[in-house]
Amino acid sequence: MSETNPGINRRDAMRLFSAGSAAGILGLFESPAARAETHLTPSYAVGMPKVTITNVKAIATAPEGANLVIVKVETSEPGLYGIGCATFTQRAFAVVTAIEKYLVDFCVGKDVDNIEDMWQSAYVSAYWRNGPVLNNALSGLDEALWDIKGKRANMPVYQLLGGKCRIAVECYAHASGPTPEAISENVKKFMDQGFRHVRIQQGGYGGVGTMELKPDFKEAGFGRQSDSFSDQHTYLKRVPKMFEIVRKSCGEDVELLHDVHELVEPMDAINMIKQLEQYHPFLIEDPFSPENMKWLKTLRANTTVPIAIGELFNNINEFRDPMVDQLIDYIRIHISQIGGITPAMKVARLGEWFNVKTAWHGPGDTSPVGHAANAHIDLAIKNFGIQESHFWSAKAQEVFLGCQTYKNGYMYINEAPGIGVDINEKEAAKYPIGTKSNWTVRKSDGTIIKP
Repeated sequence: MSETNPGINRRDAMRLFSAGSAAGILGLFESPAARAETHLTPSYAVGMPKVTITNVKAIATAPEGANLVIVKVETSEPGLYGIGCATFTQRAFAVVTAIEKYLVDFCVGKDVDNIEDMWQSAYVSAYWRNGPVLNNALSGLDEALWDIKGKRANMPVYQLLGGKCRIAVECYAHASGPTPEAISENVKKFMDQGFRHVRIQQGGYGGVGTMELKPDFKEAGFGRQSDSFSDQHTYLKRVPKMFEIVRKSCGEDVELLHDVHELVEPMDAINMIKQLEQYHPFLIEDPFSPENMKWLKTLRANTTVPIAIGELFNNINEFRDPMVDQLIDYIRIHISQIGGITPAMKVARLGEWFNVKTAWHGPGDTSPVGHAANAHIDLAIKNFGIQESHFWSAKAQEVFLGCQTYKNGYMYINEAPGIGVDINEKEAAKYPIGTKSNWTVRKSDGTIIKP
């Protein structure tokens, strides 16, 4: 029998004969292909038809003043497209050029489902990597492909990442002011709205805009009159006093955060953070610039204050050593800066092994699409820590449909399939982007302070 039909073994033959089925007996002598036709493939195993990329374009807009760049990926399936955040606000035109001049040729004709392969091949396609311009363009592509995959599966992206680990995304709000007393009042306002975490800043980063001293460089006509000024000594004295007053005024129930923004020398940052221990900060953000990461060991040896770092990192490998060596407590990533959801998930998963939590960058120069990408990851990972919040204006919500909302200190995202945010291109065109950047900060003598 096996010689007549090698696809049937002895056990199958005996079972069919014992069933007394004539059809079964006859089936012994059919070919395997003929027998397979009698069994329908389950719907879940059929899969979806192949969909390819037909076009990639950049959409640039600035409804709140900050330059925002979105990648739109169009496909061979009518009406199916995805969008992703590619916002490098300080060099937005360069990102637009990278998208329009390079990504189109690279992407057209490729399968939308192969996200990992697309990311890996795009990452090395320019040979040199690490740059914020190309990484942001890649992020827009990556997030758009996740958006498409979610739409095809009829699921929010977080479901594709493993499903929810929590009810919503815990956020911190921003309270600033010219004095510690004014900051305290703003903290109380957010507490009344249900926020349990508030970041406190006196003036701009490094106290910019609140310094009583007049910088010598401006009187000497050095640099531009629009350049910002920070007196590092004044800033270092102010921060502990700010914490003292806010903590005394607002109590112990609110978690307080602060962003150094890399604007002081490493040893000065360490000494200041040691002074803050008595006020129990939830975290201190970016005490060192990327050039000064070796100082993390000294910082860790001298204080127990939780540290968040990494906003200026471009390459996902820059996170490896600080995480593995447990020198930081929170991963501070601008997701579009490192290339999108795909690499951010890898960094987050690595953090779980070493008890390092996430604190994704989420200011007004991350688009609503980028904020949604942050939130999808926040919902799906075990080691979520905290999320930066931003409250979108009416103009921004007319451009971006489905913006996140806030209630009782939590961020809630649109539960629509995919990323959950769409863009009105007609409204976006009303707010053209510009080229101004305000990241020039100087000491009194005119020396540049690195952010």
